[in-house]
Amino acid sequence: MTAPWSPDSWRNLPISQQPAYPDAAHLARVEHTLAAMPPLVFAGEARELRRQFAEVTQGRAFLLQGGDCAESFAEFSAAKIRDTFKVLLQMAIVMTFAAGCPVVKVGRMAGQFAKPRSSGEETQQGVTLPAYRGDIVNAIGFDEKNRTPDPERLLQAYHQATASLNLLRAFAQGGFADLHQVHRWNLDFIAGSALADKYHRLADRIDETLAFMRAVGLENAPQVRETSFFTAHEALLLNFEEAFVRRDSLTHDYYDCSAHMLWIGDRTRQLDGAHVEFLRGVHNPIGVKVGPSMAPDDLLRLIDTLNPSNDPGRLNLIARMGAGKVEAHLPALIRAVQREGRQVLWSSDPMHGNTIKASSGYKTRDFAQILSEVKAFFQVHRAEGSYPGGIHIEMTGQNVTECIGGARPITEDALSDRYHTHCDPRMNADQSLELAFMIADTLKQAQPAA
Repeated sequence: MTAPWSPDSWRNLPISQQPAYPDAAHLARVEHTLAAMPPLVFAGEARELRRQFAEVTQGRAFLLQGGDCAESFAEFSAAKIRDTFKVLLQMAIVMTFAAGCPVVKVGRMAGQFAKPRSSGEETQQGVTLPAYRGDIVNAIGFDEKNRTPDPERLLQAYHQATASLNLLRAFAQGGFADLHQVHRWNLDFIAGSALADKYHRLADRIDETLAFMRAVGLENAPQVRETSFFTAHEALLLNFEEAFVRRDSLTHDYYDCSAHMLWIGDRTRQLDGAHVEFLRGVHNPIGVKVGPSMAPDDLLRLIDTLNPSNDPGRLNLIARMGAGKVEAHLPALIRAVQREGRQVLWSSDPMHGNTIKASSGYKTRDFAQILSEVKAFFQVHRAEGSYPGGIHIEMTGQNVTECIGGARPITEDALSDRYHTHCDPRMNADQSLELAFMIADTLKQAQPAA
């Protein structure tokens, strides 16, 4: 029998990946302040995303989720938000026309500040300090003041997320997302790409479709000029998440109004742990990272805990295996889910299992490995008769040099040119669009028969 749930019931359970704040009273005051703040998103928006997740789960749409590894206070700007939003739109247009199905767009934005760490401490030159856990917790500078967790950063993260959401809503509804404009951006990308010949056929199809829409008077329809865009982040700092739990006035269900979607990481998915306890009680669509250590029986127990009603819009399983491990680990998980009739949305995170250290010392990812994992994800689902419903990537619209490879190749020697991430390496705009075109080649084949 399921134990009663409340927004703070997680506090009675074991919890991992939490900062050690030196002043508990200060932290409590900040939590109280946050709880009195307006929500960042609304329950109705989260319900709409849950409806769209159900469409993906049933093979009638595709999920594109992307954005920063961890958002930064120092690099916060309208241009950075605009450029990432722009690339996500470009990717979505390519996939939509390739597969003939809607693309659900979710940004790792407006709240993706905290990062789990493999160790709670970091040692440099004999000095040991708390690990950097993202700007919402502490600063990256290696000294005691910077690395001491500061509750005031929770408030700064809230205000930055508020500003980000305001701008994203303006971009989505104010004409910036017009299909004609996004298509022109893609044509610019194609013109300068080494893969131009490969992409022109799809670009010609988009031209023909837009010309038809002009001919029948649909050029200025809202569906052409506007788009839906949702936000998500890892629900890592549960004191922050609890502060934004609200009870919906229409349904009386609880929602975590810090984002439309939340997910649990591979390090915090313990069945008896605080993170699973917290997210089982909120009605947002939620995700769980599924790594190579996940056993089929454990996955089924996790699914039943987080989605006991077997709602197709509730749960996104985000496979993050690493290239070369997908074929060995993913089929058994898919078979278990299918055997038990569980309704889940499968997506691929080809980033987190493919992090390496370059000879120069920079942490990086090989774009060829990213492509390899995505291709294997699609192939395994095709072989098992399952639907590969989405991708979950770390990317930016900035021209960074953090992942090696791509059609405009970045070498290990070039990593230092524009290596800006404080955490994990991200694909740049060119690499992200190249991935989108690769997915476009295979997505149509993955669509279930009508």
